[in-house]
Amino acid sequence: QKGDEIRTLKDDGISKDDLKPHVAELLELKAQLDPSSVAPKKKKQQQPKKKKQNQQQNQKPTNDDAESDYITPRAENYSRWYNDIIRVCDLADDSPVRGCMVIKPWGMSLWDSIKNDLDARIKEHGAENAYFPLLIPKSFLEKEAEHVDGFAKECAVVTHHRLTADPSGEQGLIADPEAELEDPLIIRPTSETMIWHMFKKWIVSHRDLPLKMNQWANVMRWEMRTRPFLRTSEFLWQEGHTAHATYEGALEDSKDMLTQYADMCEKLLAIPVVKGAKSPSERFAGAEETFTIEALMQNGWALQSGTSHFLGQSFGKAFDVTFQDKDGKQQDVWGTSWGVSTRLLGALIMTHSDDAGLVLPPRVAPVQVVVVPIPPKKNDEEGKVALNDALDNLVADLKSKGLKVKVDDRDYVRNGAKYFEWERKGVPLRIELGPRDVKGGVCVFKYRVGSEGKETVNLDEVGTKAAEGLDNLQEYLLDSAKERLAGNINMMATYEQMRDALEADEASEYDGPGLYLVPWKCDAENEDKIKEECKATIRCYPTDVNEAGMWEGKKCFYSGEDATHMALFGRAF
Repeated sequence: QKGDEIRTLKDDGISKDDLKPHVAELLELKAQLDPSSVAPKKKKQQQPKKKKQNQQQNQKPTNDDAESDYITPRAENYSRWYNDIIRVCDLADDSPVRGCMVIKPWGMSLWDSIKNDLDARIKEHGAENAYFPLLIPKSFLEKEAEHVDGFAKECAVVTHHRLTADPSGEQGLIADPEAELEDPLIIRPTSETMIWHMFKKWIVSHRDLPLKMNQWANVMRWEMRTRPFLRTSEFLWQEGHTAHATYEGALEDSKDMLTQYADMCEKLLAIPVVKGAKSPSERFAGAEETFTIEALMQNGWALQSGTSHFLGQSFGKAFDVTFQDKDGKQQDVWGTSWGVSTRLLGALIMTHSDDAGLVLPPRVAPVQVVVVPIPPKKNDEEGKVALNDALDNLVADLKSKGLKVKVDDRDYVRNGAKYFEWERKGVPLRIELGPRDVKGGVCVFKYRVGSEGKETVNLDEVGTKAAEGLDNLQEYLLDSAKERLAGNINMMATYEQMRDALEADEASEYDGPGLYLVPWKCDAENEDKIKEECKATIRCYPTDVNEAGMWEGKKCFYSGEDATHMALFGRAF
C-alpha cells in the first residue's frame, strides 16, 4: 500500500524533498519484514570497467560523428556550432549531390513562413507570380556581356539530351554522341535573360508598363566551398523582374523593394539590417546600381540578406525590348530585378540561436506554442476526462488568438525528453498541463528565452497571456539584435586598426571585432588591396549616413584623399 501511495505522489508531481519522508517510511517497513531487502548491495567486480565505459559515453563526441546530438559551444567554434544547429535541430541534411542539401520539414516550414509573408508583400508591390524555364540557352547569356562574365564560372551546362549504353561496356551509361545539343542549355543561375526574352514578346506599348513579374524557384550556381543555407550550389529563392517606361520608375521600384525586404527582416525575423548601395566592384553583373540589406551575425561577420538591382537599360537593349510612348516614338525599356533566398534561414539561425539550440522569433516559428499534457495515473478515468476537457479548451483559446499550436501527447516519450526536443527546435513557448494544474485551474508557461523560470497562468487567461508574452518575446529578440548591431559598428577607425583586427578574424571565432564605418574614396584597385591584406570587403555604402553627407570634409581612411562615401567594411559569409 505504501508503495502505491508513493507512485501516486510521483504521478502527481510531488517534489523530491517532500517525497523523502515517505520513502524512508517504506524502507523502514521493508526492514521490519525482510532485513536483507534493504542491505547494501555488494559491488560487482567489473564495476570499474563499467564506470570507464560510462565515462566514454559521456565524453564530447568527435566532430566527425554525424549522428551525434552534441552542439559545439559558440565560443569554442562558431562555424561548427552553426553546422551542429542545422543537423541537431533537423533543419537540413547532406545530399548525395556535392554542394546540394536536403531541406527537412522543420527547415522548409521556416522557409514557408518567410515565403508567405514576402509573397503578400510582393503582390502588394504590384508584381504577379509566374514561372519560367529551368533551362536557358547559352546564347541568351551571351547577349549581355557583363552578365555572362559575372556568371560564366558558376554555370552548370547541359550538352546532351539523352544517354546511351557504352558500346564497349566499360562505362555503363554515357552521353549519346548523336544527341549533342546545338545550343547548350544552362541550368538557371538567375532568370534575367529568359524573362527579358519573354518581355520582348509581351511589351509593345507604354500601356503595357510597368510590367512586374515574380517567380519562386530553385537556381544553380556551382560552388566550390559550400555552407548549408549560406552558400550551396542549388538554393531556393524568389526573383522579381520589372520593366518600366522611365528611369525614375525603375529606380524607385528597386529602392521600394529593398525597403520591403528590410521591413520583412525586422518585423518577421527580428533581424535589423543596414540598407545601402554596393560599391561598383560588388554590383550584380549587368546592373547600374545594386542595393543591399546587410545583417550582423553573432560572430561579428556580415551576411548579405537581400539585394535589389537597378538594371538601367542594359537588358532592354540586349534583348531589343522597346515600347511605343504616348507620342508614338519607340523607346528602350528600363529594368530592375530583386531577390532573397534560403540564405535568410542562415541569418535567422546566426542572429538569435544559442548553445542550447535554435531560438525562433514567434512570428516566423512554425509552431509558436507546444502544449505538453502530463497524464494522470492509469486508473484515474475521471482525471483523464478532466485533463482532456481542459486541454481542448486551452488549445481552442490559443487558436482563437491566431496562434500556431501543437499538442505533444506522445505516450512513448518522457516529458523531459519532450521539453528538450522542443527547446532545441526553438519553439517560443511551452505550456505544461497536468492533473494537479487542472484541479487548480492553472497551467505552466515556459518561454524559450527572454524570461527566467516558469510562470503559472490561470486557464481562463491562457490565450491572452500567451499572445502578450509572444509579442514581448518578438520585441525582446529584435531589441537584442539591434543592440548587438549598434555595438559592433566601429566608427572612424584607422585602416591599421581595422586591418590588425580583421586579418586574423575567422568565421569560427565567436564575438569578433564587427564592422567598420569609415570615410572612403571609391577606388576599385584599393578595394582589392584591402581584400587581399585583411579579407575585408565593402558591405555597402549605408543609405542613411551617405544621404546625410557624413563623408563630406573627411579624408579616405586608406588613401588619405578626399572621401566620396561612408563605407561599411567587414568580413562576410
